[in-house]
Amino acid sequence: MPFDHYDWIDKREILTYEEICRVVRLAVPLGVRKIRLTGGEPLVRRDLADLVEQLAGIAGIEDIALTTNGSSLSRMAGALRAAGLGRINVSIDSLDPERFRRITKRGDLDEVLKGLFAARDAGLTPIKINAVIERGVNEEDILPLVEFGREHGFVMRFIEYMDVGTANAWRLERTVPKAEILERIGARYPLEPIGRGEGNAPAVDYAFRDGKGTVGIVASVTEPFCGTCSRGRLTADGRLVTCLFSRTGHDLKARLRSDAGDDEIREWLAAVWAGRADRFSADRLHAIQSPDGYDPEQHDKIEMITLGG
Repeated sequence: MPFDHYDWIDKREILTYEEICRVVRLAVPLGVRKIRLTGGEPLVRRDLADLVEQLAGIAGIEDIALTTNGSSLSRMAGALRAAGLGRINVSIDSLDPERFRRITKRGDLDEVLKGLFAARDAGLTPIKINAVIERGVNEEDILPLVEFGREHGFVMRFIEYMDVGTANAWRLERTVPKAEILERIGARYPLEPIGRGEGNAPAVDYAFRDGKGTVGIVASVTEPFCGTCSRGRLTADGRLVTCLFSRTGHDLKARLRSDAGDDEIREWLAAVWAGRADRFSADRLHAIQSPDGYDPEQHDKIEMITLGG
C-alpha cells in the first residue's frame, strides 16, 4: 500500500463472510470452480481461516488459492492449510533486502521469506512467487529470483509492469517486456514453451530444459489475453468487477442486503457477466501502436489496493 493517505471503509460497508459465501454458492451453477483470496492484503482480515473453511465446504468449489505479501504468513500458514487452502502466491519483487524495502515502502524481506518456507512446510503447493519487473528498478533481480525458485522448488511468475489504477504513474518505457524477460532467463537456463494452463490462465508457462521446474510470465501489456480471460473480482465492499482495469464495479452488495432472493441475484450475476465487453489490455496495445500513442492519465481505473490482483 504505497499511499500516505487512505480512504478507509467503514466496517459495516465490508462484506461479511456469510455474504461472500452466499455469492460463491450462487456463482457455482454459473460455472465458478476456483476462488482466489487477494487484497490489498488478505491476511489482515480477522479469522481468515474461518472464511477458507467455509469456502472449502461449498459443493462445486474445486480450488482455493491466496495471493499475499507474506508479511503475516509465517504465523498463519498452518491454519490456512488446515482450513482447506490449496495454493498460495507470494509477492516478492527482489531478494535484495534494501531494494525490497524501497519497492514495498515498508516490507521486511526476512519475514516474507520466513512465511514462504512456513507455507511450504505446511504443505501448500504449488507455491508461486509473483514478481513485477520494472525498468530501472529490479530487472537485475530476474535471474536471482529464477535461481531462488529453482533451488527451493518455488514457481516464479514474472509480471510485466502495468498501469493498474492511476497512482503508480505508469509509463511504457518502464515496462520490461515478456520477450526481454525470456531472453534474460533463456540465456542462462534454456526454456521450452508449455502454454497457458487450461488455455485461459494469465501466465504463459515455460519449462526449464534441464527439468528443474517451470517459470511463467504474465504479459498483459505486450501480449494481451482479454479474449480468454475468465476472472471476475469481488471487492471487499461488495462490487463485482469484470476487469482488472475497470473504472468502476457493479453494486452486488446492495442486492445482497435487499430482499432479493437467490434466483434473482444469480440471474443478475449471469447478466452482468454475459454483458461484459472488457478488452482494456487489447485496446491499450492498439493505442500504443497507433500514431497518437497511449496516455495512461486519460484512463481512470480502480486502484490496486482496492481491487486486488
